[in-house]
Amino acid sequence: MATVAIVYHSQYGHTELQAKAVARGAAAVDGVDVRLYTAEEAVERIDELDAADAIVLGTATYMGNISAGMKRFMEASVSKWFAATWRNKIAGAFTNSSSFSGDKLNTLQGLVVFAMQHGMIYVGTGMFPAESDPDSMNAVGGPGPEVTNRVGSFIGPMAASFQVDPPEAPGPGDIATAERYGRRVAEVTVQFLRGRG
Repeated sequence: MATVAIVYHSQYGHTELQAKAVARGAAAVDGVDVRLYTAEEAVERIDELDAADAIVLGTATYMGNISAGMKRFMEASVSKWFAATWRNKIAGAFTNSSSFSGDKLNTLQGLVVFAMQHGMIYVGTGMFPAESDPDSMNAVGGPGPEVTNRVGSFIGPMAASFQVDPPEAPGPGDIATAERYGRRVAEVTVQFLRGRG
């Protein structure tokens, strides 16, 4: 069995919905065991992550950056960094903010750098912008909330919740994007462990 751990921080519940979608996608892959941790739980049980083959990080974007709750987890991982415990694990990340941009790219880049600091192998979305409705890219209004990868991120899923409470936001396309991403990370993890043969 390959183990995919998802560590997330969610203040209002939007990022939690993304995390659960990533978990569903990963769990749909044969031979994958999924473990879901809040950032707070992951700090307390950080040694459990040593057994994971992949670690996917999810956080809301606050003030254009990684949330304080996720930063606490990241800083708690310094003992793993010193020992190179997470080297060569598969990594991934996702985020949500209250607008289309919200400077979410900065958040994902910070999570990629974190993964690189640990010597991990990062997996992007592998999706084109507006993948489920590419024609929506030809309209001034752009892709709607039902379209996968509507924000057009290659690094990791980006959700836009605006000022809408969960579960109405993130929109169905953003949730579907997170689920597909979870599946992709799990498939890459299994392939990494077994080889392409």
